[in-house]
Amino acid sequence: MVLTANGVYNRIKKSAHLGFEKGLHRLRFQAMATACHVNFAADSSTAARYCGDEIISWVAGFEARYSRFIPDSLISRINEKAGQEWVTISEDDERIFAICQEMHFFTRGIFDPTSLPLIRLWNWKAANPTVPDDAAIEQAREHVGWRKVQRKPGAVFLPHPGMSLDLGGIGKEYAVDYVAHLAKRHGIENVMVDFGQDIQALGSPPSKPAWHIGLEDAQQPGRCWTGLAITNQAVASSGDYQRYFIHDGQRYSHIIDPRTGRPVCNDCRVVTVVAPSCVMAGILSTSAFVLGSQEGLALIEAYYRAEGSITTDRLRSRTQNFDEYVVS
Repeated sequence: MVLTANGVYNRIKKSAHLGFEKGLHRLRFQAMATACHVNFAADSSTAARYCGDEIISWVAGFEARYSRFIPDSLISRINEKAGQEWVTISEDDERIFAICQEMHFFTRGIFDPTSLPLIRLWNWKAANPTVPDDAAIEQAREHVGWRKVQRKPGAVFLPHPGMSLDLGGIGKEYAVDYVAHLAKRHGIENVMVDFGQDIQALGSPPSKPAWHIGLEDAQQPGRCWTGLAITNQAVASSGDYQRYFIHDGQRYSHIIDPRTGRPVCNDCRVVTVVAPSCVMAGILSTSAFVLGSQEGLALIEAYYRAEGSITTDRLRSRTQNFDEYVVS
């Protein structure tokens, strides 16, 4: 594990660059298969370097422990021991799994970290994606279900061979929230963390009342349809306008509904949520996308201090107070 963590750290460190522009220190690096940006105001370049080094070290340790793509990560070990034995976990691990439990309950099963068998079945990365037959889908579904996961203080167990975990729906968002508050522990009150467009923003940039974030237009990728002004809030978006395939005239989203074992098939193209934490913004945006515009908006509105926008093929719907964040 130490060797893996060191390897991840060296990879991330090699990609990192810390600059200074318009009153902000700007840290850039590649981690968790995405572009990571941390913009913050620090008292000195020394303080900025110290904070940046700690951020890189923590992110490297997080990726090394929770990525399913790293053979000796905690997640890989849990998956390898499925149906065989319990795996020892730390208090930090228990905290993350407790969040998974809470979000699974809140979304009524739409968020399910055990959906990896379905993700592997619907392989969008293949050169020519195919549609699995009903029998294959049902077989994969037998290995899915967060309620099957057994937990006790200090250990976790997947009771059936073939079960497997993937924290892709919560890991990056958790890291965003943690890094923002890590910066705050360094005395940095004004910081925006952006990991692959999962964002947490505390305070504001110099001489401005809020951080400004552009929202990409699903109908015209590469262009923004509006911008948001946020402070002490997080923003996350979920959509399929860039990741989907068409087979026999049917569009298949890369977002799977674990309740059916099949890709989402509605007219949603992107959902954006503003919420107090990036974890909640990400969970709400993906779950609302699965539910569709009407039920999705209702889910967002059910969470305190969350607002959202849902873009479909025909229209753009918003919660009652979403426009309070829109830059006029």
